[in-house]
Amino acid sequence: MDIKIDINKPLRTLIIRHILNEYYSIQEYVGKLTKNSAPFHKILTGIALGDRRTNSAFKRADIDYDEGIEAIYELEELEVITTETSMDFLTSNFEENDVSDKLLFTTPFLRFWFAFVSPLYRGIKREEYDECFDRFNNYQSEFMSLVFEQLSHEYVKDLFKDDEIEEIGRYWDDEKNELDLIAQSTSGKIIVGSCKYTNNKVKKSEINRLRDICEKLEIVPDYVTLFSKKGFTNELKNEKTQSLKLYTVKSLKSLIS
Repeated sequence: MDIKIDINKPLRTLIIRHILNEYYSIQEYVGKLTKNSAPFHKILTGIALGDRRTNSAFKRADIDYDEGIEAIYELEELEVITTETSMDFLTSNFEENDVSDKLLFTTPFLRFWFAFVSPLYRGIKREEYDECFDRFNNYQSEFMSLVFEQLSHEYVKDLFKDDEIEEIGRYWDDEKNELDLIAQSTSGKIIVGSCKYTNNKVKKSEINRLRDICEKLEIVPDYVTLFSKKGFTNELKNEKTQSLKLYTVKSLKSLIS
């Protein structure tokens, strides 16, 4: 969109200036991208505010499964969303894991639009923005958690430049085992990690949780990478080694330098 963002300005100011005050021009662009389809918009809002599973999105959109699946295929062709598959091929669970795929917006901006702007267009057209920010404040942590994971993935790609990352993604299964980050380098090194966008420091117990999951899935990681919004306890910092890497939000600033 060729917009220069001054990231030193407050977030609310930036959202009003570059998104809400520009609603009509952005809506025209997004409308063309999504064929101005009301069912598409309902599904996209369901994905943006839900757990990214198809059934959850269809339920939120009040659309039946067959119609929803057809819409998902078309939205993929339009490159609005993409399907994300659990990275189970790096685990012992490859044959048994029948967990559903998840849906991912191709850009964080489109996810923001369908979570906080598109469903509240009536008020935004009247330049009444309180409802938009009320919803954003209620869902901000959930919204930012996925963005934080995506940035962490990009950082890991940058971190392992000398041994290029070949595959990177997430793992989940029906037994509620989840890894926010799992990757494999060209040389076969395995990296696992967690990304915590919370207001609490990450404790040593997080390493134990990751080790338990890896043991269940018969993964032997070469590196464990922990990303935290608020940093780490001293006990966890003392565990830091060449194979255990700790990063905060400040670390991610290198991605925009």
